[in-house]
Amino acid sequence: MSATGEVTSGPSGRGRRIILWRHGQTSWNVERRFQGTTDVELTATGVAQARRAARLLAGLKPDAIVASDLRRAADTAAELAALTGLEVAHDEGLRETYAGVWQGLTHEEIIARHGEEYAAWKRGEPVRRGGGELETEVADRAAPVVLRHADKLADGGTLVVVSHGGTIRTTIGRLLGLEARSWEALGGLTNCCWSVLGEGARGWRLLEHNAGSLPEPVLGDDD
Repeated sequence: MSATGEVTSGPSGRGRRIILWRHGQTSWNVERRFQGTTDVELTATGVAQARRAARLLAGLKPDAIVASDLRRAADTAAELAALTGLEVAHDEGLRETYAGVWQGLTHEEIIARHGEEYAAWKRGEPVRRGGGELETEVADRAAPVVLRHADKLADGGTLVVVSHGGTIRTTIGRLLGLEARSWEALGGLTNCCWSVLGEGARGWRLLEHNAGSLPEPVLGDDD
């Protein structure tokens, strides 16, 4: 990270690739409850999603896997680890946004109880949702974790990062050098879909977004 707070990718042109993979479905996703840092496990559908996606991602021949330590991400990562033989590094820096009193509330309850705060967040204003973290603070903790693991790759190597919708969005925004108020332009990820960043001469580029998706709604804390 530079002195100005900007995350830098180190030597450019190494051709590395980062796959940011969202966890499988949970019961709170289905109920449209804000999960945040609450440790909710995968549903049977979520496990099936993880296994299907893992088969596809294994074909990309990843070199390393790092995941949030929350169960929904860790269990998703375990499916890819089982196919590739890679060990999973777990890091709490990849957890979803802590959202204080919003956590556990449904989308409708958040709007009813915290409507002005919700509207300000959607406008791109810096908001501590529920008294929790700013999106920039999530990027401050998550992006360096991703870059630290990416820097361990050989030239042309591939890192899979298993995390959460909101955290992935902020991390992509930071690595692409976008202003924080523009991060909302990155659409949400469907459960068990992923985005791909590739390294070029000028830094990281978004190569794919919400890949692997079927025509299903995005159910998550960032929609």
